[in-house]
Amino acid sequence: MSRLFGHRAERGQGLVEFSLILPVIMLLLLGMLEFGFAFDHAIGLGYSTREGARTGSALGEGNPSGPITCSEVDAYVVAAVQRVIKSPGSQVAVNRVQEIRIFDATASGGENGTLVNIWTYTPGTGPVVDGLALDFSQQSAAWSACTSGNRSSGYPADSIGVGIRYTYDFVTPLGAMFNIFGPGTASLTLSDRTVMAINPGAS
Repeated sequence: MSRLFGHRAERGQGLVEFSLILPVIMLLLLGMLEFGFAFDHAIGLGYSTREGARTGSALGEGNPSGPITCSEVDAYVVAAVQRVIKSPGSQVAVNRVQEIRIFDATASGGENGTLVNIWTYTPGTGPVVDGLALDFSQQSAAWSACTSGNRSSGYPADSIGVGIRYTYDFVTPLGAMFNIFGPGTASLTLSDRTVMAINPGAS
């Protein structure tokens, strides 16, 4: 009888220990899943800024006689970013993009003072590029490609930086758990930037 009671006590103790450790295991699993989803979004953002910087590097100040003039350069940069974000298989939600920044980059890759152009999400109301209206519109223009001496003019040419800020919303039930602590706690702000030297012969 005492032996049977001992087996039952051990099983009861095992259930208690399992119930205590299960939440920790679930948190670890959900955390790994959430990290994987966030990392996938971050990769997509990295691709988009690289494509935007590559476009800006190639276009420089545009060409006064066309086909892309100086006033259109930044729209083509943003169009390159948008194409990657909205491409098939992309996990990035275009409406969660806070802003796209096109800036004159310093030697260390940072922003050169206030020489930054900011674009924000305005679905279908942006400039038309290749027959399609962009989902972003320019909100500030402090670094114009049309200003003499900027970008590809002179030697050495400037470097163009393209940055993006993005709100990532948790996908797994981990988000609901974080919401207990208040609004906005179940999201992360992801950012990425790419800097490339502008082709001196691009203009």
